Amino acid sequence: MTAYAIAHLRPADGPVPDEVLSYLERIQATMEPYGGRFLVHGAEVEVVEGEWPGAVVLVAFPGVEEVRAWYASPAYQEILPLRTRHIDGDVVILPGVGPEYDASATAAAMRAARDRADEAQSVRPATASR
Repeated sequence: MTAYAIAHLRPADGPVPDEVLSYLERIQATMEPYGGRFLVHGAEVEVVEGEWPGAVVLVAFPGVEEVRAWYASPAYQEILPLRTRHIDGDVVILPGVGPEYDASATAAAMRAARDRADEAQSVRPATASR
């Protein structure tokens, strides 16, 4: 199942440092052995709710294990400081959902689990206070 690495990056104002350009020149080669490919790279977002300063990078991999292996790889770890020294950000790894995914089925399962928990809570005897 496809998995993703998402970066929310907040670059400083001013010219792009040479180290960041070197990072950009080298990152693709670090992803290729793990099947990674950019879906979104540095896009400014259109905020429709809340706040989101900065830009987004979205990279797809064949699965979560490949994302983890890429991020931990010596090749990527070698270039990572070239970015992190100059650009603040948050990076997360998450699994995708398949084409058969149905949010209403997820809601039904969540509702059933909540109802079971509520029912279990209501049938528990109250503990005596000392």
